[in-house]
Amino acid sequence: MQLIHASHKPSTPSKQPTETFTGTVHMDPIFTADDCMGNNVCFTPGARTFWHTHERGQILTVTMGTGFVCTKGEGPKRLRVGDMVHVPAGETHWHGATGETVMAHTAISLGKTSWGEEVPQAEYEKAHQVAE
Repeated sequence: MQLIHASHKPSTPSKQPTETFTGTVHMDPIFTADDCMGNNVCFTPGARTFWHTHERGQILTVTMGTGFVCTKGEGPKRLRVGDMVHVPAGETHWHGATGETVMAHTAISLGKTSWGEEVPQAEYEKAHQVAE
């Protein structure tokens, strides 16, 4: 067992990553270990990740608002407060807020994250109509 104490310090400003996200996203680190990291991530309406994979998977826990998660080649799934998502190792996916609401989640990412292309606006808008 490894106990990882929270590494976020109140004086540390939130990150606003732009190279792998569409829209405004605020990210606060929770912890970083040798082979995993945890972040609290808040997506403003319309904000989302680019397509990406995680070497050993990812676990998301929705803590606020509503959003989507989508695996490449499958239909998007709607996310609500309390939902948890396990993304298997190497699965290409994106996640983010709806166009009308913020969405926040705690993300535990295992291993290296590999980033792909931006989710096209038309594909994102279609998620609002077809999400389960």
